[in-house]
Amino acid sequence: MRYEYGLDLASLDAIDMHVHIECSDHGHASLPAALTEASAKYFKSEDRSPSLDTIAERYREWRMAAVVFTVDATTALGHEPNSIEEIAEGAARNNDVLIPFGSVDPLQGSRAVDRARMLVEDYGVKGFKFHPSLQGFDPSDQQFYPIYEAISALGVPALFHTGQNGMGAGLPGGYGIKLAYSNPMLLDAVAADFPELQVIMAHPSVPWQDEANSIATHKSNVWIDLSGWSPKYFPESLVRASNTMLADKVLFGTDYPLISPQKWLGAFEQQSFKDEVRPKILKDNAVRLLGLDTAAGAAAGAARAGESA
Repeated sequence: MRYEYGLDLASLDAIDMHVHIECSDHGHASLPAALTEASAKYFKSEDRSPSLDTIAERYREWRMAAVVFTVDATTALGHEPNSIEEIAEGAARNNDVLIPFGSVDPLQGSRAVDRARMLVEDYGVKGFKFHPSLQGFDPSDQQFYPIYEAISALGVPALFHTGQNGMGAGLPGGYGIKLAYSNPMLLDAVAADFPELQVIMAHPSVPWQDEANSIATHKSNVWIDLSGWSPKYFPESLVRASNTMLADKVLFGTDYPLISPQKWLGAFEQQSFKDEVRPKILKDNAVRLLGLDTAAGAAAGAARAGESA
């Protein structure tokens, strides 16, 4: 089953750009147990691994759409991810609220390039998630450029973890995970060398928030998602930039199930975001980035045509 958009944008209050599928339908965890346990403690999350269909039910109830994904860090972790194909197929049967992103292991070279093409062409994924620290790669290294070239040609965005890492937090040596790979400055070269590739910097990029603000201001193909942090802890410079030069480039995201939309939105309401900026962050910017205004309109038209046939 190949994913196609089935969103009714008028019925949605928000689009969450950052939702993890932590466990497969068959019970396979996306991460080694030590990382899952440490991140649950770090985020103080309770319902750590809801199923994809449960997530769809919840987001439907919350009148939100969600971009869903896992991370393929097979080489770095020695652990197979949960099935990306299964996630895409699950999103296809819940296409009124879910949008699947794929993931490839950059350390697998040409196989990652071929797999990226397959996931878009055969399964309809709408973007790719990378976690440089977890996957153990420097995203600015030109050996990985064939992957970006393929993704750019496929016309879908690339979402990169940036900043502080909940993965491995509190473990000896941080489980070997290196924070420097998540410095947003490493994405500046990627965005410069692939101007058609839409690059999303995930999370407030603490301790490098000014660098992230600068890159997103300088390059029209760079965006910031606000996941992974409660808005009450956002750096002041990020809030200020979101209200001004980055108002059209900042995206709502939670990191669910680590942070719930209700908790995130409750804190968001208390922060000094301008009234005219809030709907852009919650929905409108994601609609533009993903081309949903065109895609959803075409899908709705096709559905109406089918009903009248």
